[in-house]
Amino acid sequence: MKLHLIAVGHKMPGWITAGFDDYARRMPPDLPLALTEIRPGHRVAGEDGVRARQLEAERILAALPAGSVPVALDERGAQLTTRELAGWLTAWMDEGVSPAFIIGGADGLDDSVKARAVKQLALSRLTLPHALARVMLAEQLYRSLCIIKGHPYHRD
Repeated sequence: MKLHLIAVGHKMPGWITAGFDDYARRMPPDLPLALTEIRPGHRVAGEDGVRARQLEAERILAALPAGSVPVALDERGAQLTTRELAGWLTAWMDEGVSPAFIIGGADGLDDSVKARAVKQLALSRLTLPHALARVMLAEQLYRSLCIIKGHPYHRD
């Protein structure tokens, strides 16, 4: 099994890259966290971002690993506790499938990506910058695995 993160955005600030890389390095070798960065769609001043989201959707869907379980990050998705996220991971581990978490760009995710997703997850009710969301997700995936393995990183 492999954890996939497909995220719109490239050339992230150093602190974002360092934060993500720190948690990715902590993942066990049998459950690596792989990041695929998607180039953002071109945005035109005065437009609502629909064209950019559609282009990003094409790139996201093309990048989905075969057989993976797509999980769209969206502020209207399920709000889980870390233990509940650990439950999702445990179920996927038992099924032998790899989740692919998808973070949209500045204009969010196109409806075609949300429709393809098996689940939708909200990291918070707050609107988060998409770059920060990748660090927060990596930390929560690491924390969830600590719960699964009985490691003391997570404390209730």
